[in-house]
Amino acid sequence: MRFLWLILLGLATLAACAAPPATERVMPAPADRIYRGGSVVTVDATDRVVAALAVRDGRIAAVGDEASVLALRGPDTEVVDLAGRALLPGFIDAHGHVNQVARFVAIANLASPPVGKVANVADLRDELRAHIERNDLSPGTWVIGGGYDDALLAEGRHPTRFDLDEVSTEHPILVLHVSMHLATANSAALAAAGIDASTADPPSGVFRRVAGSREPNGVMEEHAMFAVYAERPQPDPDQTLAMLIGAQQLYASHGFTTVQDGATGLYDFRSLQAANAQGRLFLDVVAYALWLEMDEVAEAAVAGVGRYDGHLKLGGVKMVLDGSPQGKTAWLSAPYHVPPPGRNADYVGYPAMSDDEAYGFASKVRRNGWPLLAHANGDQAAEQLVTTLERIAAEQGESDWRPVMIHAQALREDQLVRMAPLGVIPSFFVAHTFYWGDWHRDSVFGPERGARISPAVTAMQHGVRFTIHNDAPVVPPKSLFLLWTAVNRETRSGRVLGPDQRLTAGQALRAITIDAAFQAFEEDTKGSLEPGKRADLVILSASPLDVPAYAIRDIEVLETIKDGETVYRKPL
Repeated sequence: MRFLWLILLGLATLAACAAPPATERVMPAPADRIYRGGSVVTVDATDRVVAALAVRDGRIAAVGDEASVLALRGPDTEVVDLAGRALLPGFIDAHGHVNQVARFVAIANLASPPVGKVANVADLRDELRAHIERNDLSPGTWVIGGGYDDALLAEGRHPTRFDLDEVSTEHPILVLHVSMHLATANSAALAAAGIDASTADPPSGVFRRVAGSREPNGVMEEHAMFAVYAERPQPDPDQTLAMLIGAQQLYASHGFTTVQDGATGLYDFRSLQAANAQGRLFLDVVAYALWLEMDEVAEAAVAGVGRYDGHLKLGGVKMVLDGSPQGKTAWLSAPYHVPPPGRNADYVGYPAMSDDEAYGFASKVRRNGWPLLAHANGDQAAEQLVTTLERIAAEQGESDWRPVMIHAQALREDQLVRMAPLGVIPSFFVAHTFYWGDWHRDSVFGPERGARISPAVTAMQHGVRFTIHNDAPVVPPKSLFLLWTAVNRETRSGRVLGPDQRLTAGQALRAITIDAAFQAFEEDTKGSLEPGKRADLVILSASPLDVPAYAIRDIEVLETIKDGETVYRKPL
């Protein structure tokens, strides 16, 4: 017994010697900043809403009750009173085109309300004339416009070369459809590209013709646009840098701290690298190489694929399998409700590549260990992707690849069932329910199929993780409006499109925070407010969880914080 007592005494003495006196114990370093006095929406595994959050060295140091977080207050700690407002994780762009958003800053805005003010073809011509005058564009200078929408123009048609010739025959003019899957060129632009009656349609593309002839009417679908695209001048490096800064400012004003550049060619990747090297990227940019240039872009990536160099990461590869539902070039399994002009009643759109081509590109991406984004709007394009991924999984085995189906507009339930074991993530372009919901119901898909677009609730029922996105510049990168569309699914006319597919505010919020981080393999560092993660934050005038569903779009972004530093503050 005495022997046991001596052993215990010796162990206690060793323990006492090993531990420093209470006055010498290392205390946590003080926080740089503490947020308190509002709702801290963590979006963690249990969706906690807490009272305070601390930031140190660009990372989240603590979240929890006010007393425990304020224990990290030091003499130099800034304490921010949220005054009843909400603090959330910075929003993550699950799919968009920051380089295209940058370019759209400098071109004529041809969008219809509420994005622009073009209601008819005459308005479109007036906007182009005003753009030429504002920018003092001399004859021979290219004129670019974007965002026109035949579904919303009073005439219900695309502008033609003849409409654009009324603006100018001395300037090459190119106007981009809102989907960016169609465009119209005037006679000067067509001539610059060598396009005339003898020009054949390219694979996966169409030059629309003057009725009864081979003469191009200026409207170009899908790959037919490439010849004219190749002729338009690129901005110089200084212009590109200024436009990228403006694009980031726009995203930051909507609470985004990570943005995407989908389908990045080598030129655009070099532009992002130049901005990054000059310290002019203040948001994280995740680029996905255009599949046609993936080897060149991957070779140019200093950090390789999947790793950041400053604020720039080459996240993987983007491939395109079909077109646009609103432009009626998406590839469907059943005919369009109303076929486009010149098409028969059995028209279903068309693929962007063959099954063998899709398999060849996707299997190479998988062998290289690169993440994959695949644009698939129509259900037949979705079928091509799912079948391709099933074949690759059978040949190369299971892995945490997380392939993403971009847009997934017409995705069917039977396809979701097959996607679940493959780990495919659909990123739904749910903003379509507002912008083109009426058009989809009445002209594109018909009432039944139209009600099922962006089937997020069905995805959840089958255990399929998903994200949502704006696809900017197709629609503006408005985060709260995106949430509003996912929760309400209200069309322009005020009708609800597919009420059974409406998400809760919390479900929609996860889709642009933690689930979007997961999609980009960044869930360990972003997407939720947890200690150790990057201090990417957004302060909102109210929490989307606390307001009526219809009021979500009225919430304001007051401040956006990237790595602990403010990158946007709403002007007073």
